[in-house]
Amino acid sequence: MNLIVDIGNTSTKLAVYNGKEKLSQSRINELSYKELEDELTRYKIDKVIISTVKNLPLIISELFLSNIPIVHFLTYKSHLPFKIEYDTPETLGPDRIAAVAGAFSLYSALEVLVIDAGTALTFDFLSSGCYKGGNISPGISMRLKALNQFTDKLPLVSLSGNYTFPGRNTSDAIIAGVITGVTYEINEYIRTFENKLTDFKVLITGGDSELLRNKINHQVTYMPDIVIDGLNYILEYNAK
Repeated sequence: MNLIVDIGNTSTKLAVYNGKEKLSQSRINELSYKELEDELTRYKIDKVIISTVKNLPLIISELFLSNIPIVHFLTYKSHLPFKIEYDTPETLGPDRIAAVAGAFSLYSALEVLVIDAGTALTFDFLSSGCYKGGNISPGISMRLKALNQFTDKLPLVSLSGNYTFPGRNTSDAIIAGVITGVTYEINEYIRTFENKLTDFKVLITGGDSELLRNKINHQVTYMPDIVIDGLNYILEYNAK
């Protein structure tokens, strides 16, 4: 069985697969030794893949290495089923690599734009079996925090799906401005790609994707698990 560990900026996803079949999935705010140890006790794990945007504590690395036969730390040097055409692959986040791998496993013959609406808002483009690159901008929570941090008067507001438009109070004005701005940004990216391509697929994932997907004026496929599915695909690909 495969253990998938996806460590992001705000939380960690854990999943267990038997081949392509997902047996369990959970999200935790803080990665702990005990939770991982429990996962190893619950299942007979043969392989693990770790994707992290943070430094992994040594004690957790040792837990994997001492208990699991095959341990794979995802980097740009990993054996991948697609070519990376990126000038600085060493700076490419493993979460972006995993999302593209998930897209490739499903739509290898198509041109695919993967939108990840998380802490950062990322756009990654897959074409003819090659990762062509992408763009990064601040995500919703980062924009809300920036408005508070870099001004004297604006409050830090919590994300809400209910707000007036145009905003009739400062909190609503901030929420409406940020969500509308992100939505316009996504719509324009998709429109730009659609004007150049014919057989084109758009996937959206990430913590804020459920809020945003129905606001987009284009056909998109909501795939909240594309990153962990991609990690499992890479793990299986490297085990061959």
